[in-house]
Amino acid sequence: MIEFKKSTCHIAVVQATPVLFHKEATINKAVSLIEEASQKKVDLIVFPEAFVPCYPRGFSYGYVVGSRTMEGREDWKVLYDQSVLIPSADTDKLANAAKQAQAYVAIGVNEKDAKNGTLYCTFVIFSPEGKLVAKHRKLKPTGTERCIWGDGNEGAISTVDTPFGTIGSLICWENYMPLARAALYQKGVSIYLAPTADNREVWQHTMQHIAMEGRCFVIGCNQYVTKSDYPTHFHYQAELDALPEDLCPGGSCIVSPFGNYLVEPVWNKEAILYQELDMEQVPLSRMDFDPIGHYSRPDVFQLQVNEI
Repeated sequence: MIEFKKSTCHIAVVQATPVLFHKEATINKAVSLIEEASQKKVDLIVFPEAFVPCYPRGFSYGYVVGSRTMEGREDWKVLYDQSVLIPSADTDKLANAAKQAQAYVAIGVNEKDAKNGTLYCTFVIFSPEGKLVAKHRKLKPTGTERCIWGDGNEGAISTVDTPFGTIGSLICWENYMPLARAALYQKGVSIYLAPTADNREVWQHTMQHIAMEGRCFVIGCNQYVTKSDYPTHFHYQAELDALPEDLCPGGSCIVSPFGNYLVEPVWNKEAILYQELDMEQVPLSRMDFDPIGHYSRPDVFQLQVNEI
């Protein structure tokens, strides 16, 4: 039977708007939100995918098959300049905020590789001691995300053992990759973080399915962003004109290991979702289905993961 040093986890899920394309201001906002959540004595604070400095929704960056434009390169360079080195003074600010809050803090950033300059969609976790304890680079950016982010392999399947269970994450459509999910289950994840930019209602079915499949708590976390939040200095600004005002209406949620909402999806506003997770629900849910135990059939199936 699964045993926890702490039988509950008080969680805060942050559905917020970055200060788009402004790294320092967005980190300062994140620190303020961490401080706000800490007033509730939470154990874990979760932010969305690519929160710092934003998810660059709506821009083509001048990519066409066979050619690029200098104007698109210059627009992309804004994102590049505002992306985060890991480690750096930027991550130190977030680490210190986690230490002050005495909570684990999980947050998505645009990461700029210090060696080669490539950008990655990265999700990092800081401990209550102010240490960087996990860094996961998105394995496979989706669609035209591939034009701005490289394929990640560092921390491909990274988890963190905590007093209230094992936490781990996959970013957005990585959660549609069956073997990636299976690798996370194989590490015994009990709180599964799913930061995303997917605001479709059908995404909610994925959140509930993963909870049922993994017999774990699933935390969906998205941004709330409108066109009015965008700066207006880009060459390709007109590409936003045809899009709705609510570019990303949210949809953050918390799902139990039985696939039921503990907090239903929140739409069309900034909000912090608070919930106490009863970690004993994890072993209770695995009595009749355990994806890495009595339902795993290792005599038939084996999964090999190349960890980097």
